[in-house]
Amino acid sequence: MSSSGPSEEEKRTSDIAELNGEAVQSGAAAADTSRLPPPPDGGLHAWLKVLGGFLIYINIWGFTLTFGAFQTYYKDHLLSSSSASAISWIGTVQAWLLILVGVLSGPLFDLGYFRSMLYVGNFLVVFGIMMLSLSTKYWQVFLSQALCMGLGAGLLYVPSLALIGIWFERRRAFAMGVVMSGIAVGGVSYILIFTHLVPSAGFPWATRAMGFIALFAALLSFPALLSGSSRMLAPRKARSLFDGTALKDRLFLIFTCCSFFTFLGYIVPYFYIPTYAKDRLGMSEEMALYTLVMSVGASFFGRLAGGIMGHYLGSIFSWMLCALTSGILSLCWVVIEDKATFIAFAVLWGFFSAGLVTLPSAAFASICPDLSRLGTRLGMSWSVSSVASLIGAPIAGALLRTKNGRTDYLGVQLWSGAFLMFGALWLGVLWVLTVRFQNKGWRV
Repeated sequence: MSSSGPSEEEKRTSDIAELNGEAVQSGAAAADTSRLPPPPDGGLHAWLKVLGGFLIYINIWGFTLTFGAFQTYYKDHLLSSSSASAISWIGTVQAWLLILVGVLSGPLFDLGYFRSMLYVGNFLVVFGIMMLSLSTKYWQVFLSQALCMGLGAGLLYVPSLALIGIWFERRRAFAMGVVMSGIAVGGVSYILIFTHLVPSAGFPWATRAMGFIALFAALLSFPALLSGSSRMLAPRKARSLFDGTALKDRLFLIFTCCSFFTFLGYIVPYFYIPTYAKDRLGMSEEMALYTLVMSVGASFFGRLAGGIMGHYLGSIFSWMLCALTSGILSLCWVVIEDKATFIAFAVLWGFFSAGLVTLPSAAFASICPDLSRLGTRLGMSWSVSSVASLIGAPIAGALLRTKNGRTDYLGVQLWSGAFLMFGALWLGVLWVLTVRFQNKGWRV
């Protein structure tokens, strides 16, 4: 690993020094036109942003985690003529657009288009839900739930978190944790609504009920997120979408491999927990969906625990532990044949897999040599990882086999477990190299 040229650490130090020198030479006038005032780290307007972001995350990620309930219903009723793989494309395209459009919405936020994205994004999410209630064919469901809701959620994803960064500094991690807890709250709430209303009111009205709740949450978020908007009037430099130097940074490339492989396996169990409980274990449809509720509910506490682990053990090390544990759980799923054990698996899966979503962003800050490029590089990495979210569940669904009238889930289980273990292996490499290059100890 030795070289006659400068070491990786020296290159990073040199790059940062050069960038700092350029910043000094740019002068105070340039700084005044590109920087916002220091974050107040509290106050009414700041905490209203937390409330507004919480309400936004209930909708944009809540419906993504709820898709397992839709998958079960579509398979048995609305889209029974479609394969499990075809149905899962609906949920994965929604998740893919959420991440991909979220990356593209960052520069629009920097240019001052947050208000427009807030209105358009919420309209598309609510409109997509309402159109879903009228859908009876696969292409109609795909347009409303995958494309319309995915595009709307993507416009809201990154800007909602970016606002927290503008209003908080010392309490930023706590504020973001509260915002992201809306993921589990939304997932649990919408699954419960779906479970109780579909049998009594039917799919159209159950979906409309969720649409009205989403509309109410969206309307409440408007005054919360737009309060104190004069702070946002300061012009900011638009963030670049591509940084060519990242392609020569081995830590960046390994990080992208880590997130890609873990995302290939992460969302698969959430899509197939209800169908496995119903098809293989003989649970009622209601109890199968309650199992998913318990898994999503456990993810709420998993996100909090992941943040604590990241603080004390380091984000990369904690991410590796979560990926390794989640991979082991997915492989253990292969031998689960009774209801009580499966419920325990679902709860443990929700708890440990939660860190696979929350820890990568914090881990990336540890390996980025220049924090002024963090947004650009993270966006590049997420663009690649979003492809894994797109293809993971459909490929796993294509591995389902029917034997003697029973669905064999072995391919799904091995797909999820194998890629999570492979991702954990790459995370071990990332952790070792980061410790070696940065000389900051093992807690990175």
